[in-house]
Amino acid sequence: MTRAIRNTALMTSDARRILVAQGLRAATYGLGSVLLGSTLDARGWSTSEVGFLLTTVVTGTALLSFLVGRFGDRFGRRRSYAWLFAGLGGAGVVLAVAPWPLALVVVGLTGTLSTDVIESGPFTSLEQPMLAATTAGHDRVRLFGRYNAVAAIAGSVGALAAGLPHALRSTWPAVPTEVRWFALFVPVGITGFLFARALSEGVEAGRASGPNPLGPSRRRVQGMAALFGLDSFGGGFVVQSFVAFWFSSRLGASPATLGVVFFFVGLLQAGSFLAAPRLARRFGLLTTMVATHLPSNLLLAAIPLAPNLPIAVALLMGRHALSQMDVPTRQAYVMALVEPGERTAAAAYTNTARYLGRPFGPILAGVSQRIAAGMPFFLAGGIKAVYDLSLWFSFRRVPPDGMSDPIDPV
Repeated sequence: MTRAIRNTALMTSDARRILVAQGLRAATYGLGSVLLGSTLDARGWSTSEVGFLLTTVVTGTALLSFLVGRFGDRFGRRRSYAWLFAGLGGAGVVLAVAPWPLALVVVGLTGTLSTDVIESGPFTSLEQPMLAATTAGHDRVRLFGRYNAVAAIAGSVGALAAGLPHALRSTWPAVPTEVRWFALFVPVGITGFLFARALSEGVEAGRASGPNPLGPSRRRVQGMAALFGLDSFGGGFVVQSFVAFWFSSRLGASPATLGVVFFFVGLLQAGSFLAAPRLARRFGLLTTMVATHLPSNLLLAAIPLAPNLPIAVALLMGRHALSQMDVPTRQAYVMALVEPGERTAAAAYTNTARYLGRPFGPILAGVSQRIAAGMPFFLAGGIKAVYDLSLWFSFRRVPPDGMSDPIDPV
């Protein structure tokens, strides 16, 4: 009986709508990240030019995340969420019909795109507090695990679909070029808009006294945001679009091969998202975050040392099997760390912090490639390892029962 009640609470109609909308968005991001990387390589873009373009994408994401955090609750979570999907559809139109350098930069600055499937942008700044409003305790950790697993699976399907144009061209020469497939963003944007408008009043923040203020939790959130920003800065060196570009230019991986690789990477990520709540219940949120993330960074730094594509792919998969376990635990940790009225601000604050330093990562990755071919991977692994150790020593003494909404250990 108790388990049935918990399962019902875990997946309310609002939660299901958010997960479906998020899955559709993740599929488009999986498709877009592979297509963008391979398309830029085919057009002869240099690593510095690719780095600059990806920097505009993460910069736009940071700016829009900040605006969502400041005005999202006052404008309305559902309304903000709907218009973000409308922007995603508009970005798809531009990418499909006007893929010129300047147009790509402008679209990147809109903040509706992402360089990764599991992103921490304006969409998630709204989805996290909306999901947190539908459940509590350890059920929330499990819900965030499902939330991220859906994104990983959908994103892997999108990445796999990115190889279809190349695979079909031998039998169907008239198949549209890769860039035209960005038009698939349009129906996803429309569907997401409709799902957002169908959400209930229960996902809203209620009447707020100010623009998403952080009250007693401000110092904790600021500390977490600073550390998340460091982690994201390191991750900016190896965003998925850059990894696709690197595997294509350095190891000769075709778009079809990259699609398969990122498909299986997504499956591994999904498994790690579902396993993370179990580990968190046994070992705690913080221990799960650090103990899985640190070894994954060693695997990341080892990728450029691989002598061939199969070994590099194996290291990449091993890295993603571990690195993403901190995502649902981190999201649940932040939501439990603050009062309910602070959740949108806390999500936006920490998500925006993840993008403040990240715009420099892609462009520095392109520059560092001139020093050594695998330098972006070395820098990313080292910086993210510093984040893991800093997180542990900064928050290991924060007891779970000191949180406003403690995680249920049962």
